[in-house]
Amino acid sequence: MNSNDTYHFDALKKAVISKFLENHSASSNVKDWNGDDIALFQEDLFSEVNAKVSEKWFYSYFKHDAQKLPRIDMLNLLSGYIGFEHWNAFKSAPISEEPIKKKSFLWLIIFIPIAIVFLVTMNSKNTFTFCFLDNMTSKILKDVPIDIKVLQDNESPLYFKTDSLGCFTYKTNDDKIRFVVSSPYHKTDTIVRSINTHKNSFVRLDSDDYALILKYYTDGNIKDWTTHKQKLSKLFHNDAQIYRLYDNNAGVEILNKEDFVRLLTIPTQALKKIRVLDQSYQDNQIITLKFTVQ
Repeated sequence: MNSNDTYHFDALKKAVISKFLENHSASSNVKDWNGDDIALFQEDLFSEVNAKVSEKWFYSYFKHDAQKLPRIDMLNLLSGYIGFEHWNAFKSAPISEEPIKKKSFLWLIIFIPIAIVFLVTMNSKNTFTFCFLDNMTSKILKDVPIDIKVLQDNESPLYFKTDSLGCFTYKTNDDKIRFVVSSPYHKTDTIVRSINTHKNSFVRLDSDDYALILKYYTDGNIKDWTTHKQKLSKLFHNDAQIYRLYDNNAGVEILNKEDFVRLLTIPTQALKKIRVLDQSYQDNQIITLKFTVQ
């Protein structure tokens, strides 16, 4: 499933869930739904479009991240549930009167903020829209909001965050945009794009492998310690020098690669308090690293 399909299917799922929640009580996070919630959704779908989806299908495409789009008839079915004639109508018409006929307030919630932004910036002539992808997986980064700092000539920068779909939009009279992208788990980058380029839609970010793996450990999501230890070891140069700085200038402890990997593969409370202060790379591996335990 390409990035454009992922973007539209995620938007469709969010709209479907919001439509269901208008008249039913369930978690806003569909991954928390139980069998009773799914059964209620099946009945609600049937009452609206006279068709159902199986529980197995629901798990494959809603409870889990699908690797491909559902069949077109299923996409048409879900689009009809939220008031669109079919899937292509949903993709091509950001604002439609159909949902209003269905008495759905979903689109009011979505588009009122957009309308306000439009009124404020209606004199702007250029619209830049970017969605951010992980460079390795090519998946849209929608789980963690990404910080955007738009740089302006002779003016203070403007700050934004990506939306729930991993994207952001900016309107300006300028023909070029320059902004800095930062994320807890990706390398900071400065992006420059012109309005006349065809590369406006997607920006690829390189992951910070150390930060990502450290997140796995601090979240306690480790099942196979041996496998993760091997992955972590590959991030560090064999001659890596790691420095642990103690508070109040109490001293510095020097660790080698094996010592530090061992520290990160023991699930202690101290692991959750590790803060990386600085790091440098050689041959795409960490060669020096400074950290403290808060």
